Amino acid sequence: MKKIFITGSTSGLGKIIAERCLKMKYEVYATGRNREALDFLSNLGANVIQGDLCSKEDIHRICNELPDIDVAVINAGVGFFENAYDLSDEEIDLMVDVNIRAPIYLARNLAKKMIPRHSGHFIFIGSQAGKVATKKASVYAASKHAITGFANGLRLELAPFNIKVSAVFPGPIDTPFLDKADSTSTYRSSVKGVLLNPQTVAKEVVNLIEHPAREINLPRIMGLTSKLYAVAPGIVEKVGKRFFTIK
Repeated sequence: MKKIFITGSTSGLGKIIAERCLKMKYEVYATGRNREALDFLSNLGANVIQGDLCSKEDIHRICNELPDIDVAVINAGVGFFENAYDLSDEEIDLMVDVNIRAPIYLARNLAKKMIPRHSGHFIFIGSQAGKVATKKASVYAASKHAITGFANGLRLELAPFNIKVSAVFPGPIDTPFLDKADSTSTYRSSVKGVLLNPQTVAKEVVNLIEHPAREINLPRIMGLTSKLYAVAPGIVEKVGKRFFTIK
């Protein structure tokens, strides 16, 4: 039975991934801050570890409490959709801590346990914002660009040890994340045409456990969009600026 570690498992996509893994009879290790939500997963059969990924001490403690993990789903993330010049220090720090520092610390610590076994798999939940930045998401996009680069480099570093690295790049997902990220409550309506069902995304993520792939873009068309952006960013920005706009 594979042992699956999932961060940010107390709400949204992470919670659904954890529930799906439990239904698939994987041995699940779930972490998050919300005690009540962790208790819910525990009642379903998950092994739970409460912790705050903004804390280096908690990250080290979580990694030390884990057994040898087969797959680490690095899902936890936070966003504030606002112009960079309107963000507070605390909001910037939180995005950097949760979206960049925590995944790197976790991956480093867990990789050290995987390397001697020549076995393991990291699945990073990124974002299309990590490929194409948009208005009022500059700092969030920067954090997701960072983790995209980290996943790509880590894949090369761990390949000699038979450790796989996958990255999932979803567009906007219909979860409470959007409500917390957008104080104007306009983003959800502006992206309703491409808003992803979280169950669909979770299914794709869980499928990677048995069928590893380098990356998955959701919806699939966004994989083409990001490739076009890499070739002709000016055109994409001009044509696409009326989409994904937060007023």
